[in-house]
Amino acid sequence: MSDTRSALIDAVGRATLLRPHGEVVRVVGTTIEAAGLVVQVGSTCWIDIDSTRSVSAEVVGFRDGRISLVPFGGLSGIRPGSRVRIREEQFHAPVGPGVLGRVLDGFGRPMDGKGRLVARQRVVASGSPAPLDRARVLEPLATGVRAIDGLLTAGRGQRLGIFAGSGVGKSTLLAMIARNAASDVNVIALIGERGREVREFVEEQLGQQSLARSVVIVATSDQPALLRMKAAEVATTIAEEFRDKGHHVLFLMDSVTRLAMAQREIGLGAGEPPALRGYPPSVFSYLPRLLERTGSGEAGTITGFYTVLVEGDDMNEPIADTVRSILDGHVVLSRSLAERNHYPAIDILSSVSRVMPTLVEPEHLKLASILRASLAEYENARDLIEVGAYAPGSSRAIDTAITLRPAIEAYLRQTPDETGTLETALGALTAIGLDTARAGVAA
Repeated sequence: MSDTRSALIDAVGRATLLRPHGEVVRVVGTTIEAAGLVVQVGSTCWIDIDSTRSVSAEVVGFRDGRISLVPFGGLSGIRPGSRVRIREEQFHAPVGPGVLGRVLDGFGRPMDGKGRLVARQRVVASGSPAPLDRARVLEPLATGVRAIDGLLTAGRGQRLGIFAGSGVGKSTLLAMIARNAASDVNVIALIGERGREVREFVEEQLGQQSLARSVVIVATSDQPALLRMKAAEVATTIAEEFRDKGHHVLFLMDSVTRLAMAQREIGLGAGEPPALRGYPPSVFSYLPRLLERTGSGEAGTITGFYTVLVEGDDMNEPIADTVRSILDGHVVLSRSLAERNHYPAIDILSSVSRVMPTLVEPEHLKLASILRASLAEYENARDLIEVGAYAPGSSRAIDTAITLRPAIEAYLRQTPDETGTLETALGALTAIGLDTARAGVAA
């Protein structure tokens, strides 16, 4: 009896398992429709091109008994009747210390030639922390950028947006923050970037010393929309793992706009109606779900900096407006400042950190407010001053703003290799003499 049982067990072990499969019935744009499978949204499948080649795809919806899939690769070779097989029910990402110092693609696979990745796997589709499980943002985070530390102070667990048009220095600003911020781990997601810029960012702007405590996830602009979305989700999952282990994580994403464009491409391909400027409703539900995953947790924090590439320098276009309403502050980069070779090109008057009042001492907040007021006075009178129509002595406030202008500009300018701390930022702010100048105006 025991011999028969052993033989049956061996036979079962050698048997070919039957797996359910379906077949392709239609391709529209970048969306594939298949019949014959019952799977959940978010599952990944293999689409067989021939006996040796397959392309993976994710289930993004279903209708009329068919499932809609978006491939992670090209559509070349897919034909009616191509077999569709279930790959896995949930997408996973590599997490843990083994990912530090590595450059990964949108699947979480190494692309830096440093060998196999030794890391455990974590399901990507996780939710954000419950509101009452989030610790309050009470501890400031030094970014090493004087204008941010002194006037837009960020806190551990805060999420800020960097809003800018193309070519005004947002990638350089991100690299400065990545190199100098007081964090345990950096997670950097480059979504939809030019292929040329990736190596430049890693080797020149980030540098080997900062890379050692960082992980970079890359999905360039030429890659499929779904892979760009997965890269953002993989990066967020890696950051969540470090936060859950009690680390202070700095999370940098460049850019949210290209991520929204990827979701737009998928949503329109799946049959969604365009809503606002061509963006379907799924874009505006997806963004808060992703952005709310960062922030404070019970054990650690994720401080997020998200760049937003504004179309036509319009700070009120739909994606910029939506992201600004979700995040805890925004840093606006000005093209006019960049054209005057003023870097980082941060427009202080248009920027705000919503948690700064709870992070800094009253004296620090007072000096920052005086500097803002002085900037505002100068900007209001800029046209008169530049054409020589302003008569000195007409306004004490404007006279003071003109006097302080060189020192304020020197404070706001900073070279990429220059760094500092919260203390040095406050010390330099005090050295401008804002309090004395304000007292003179009041007198």
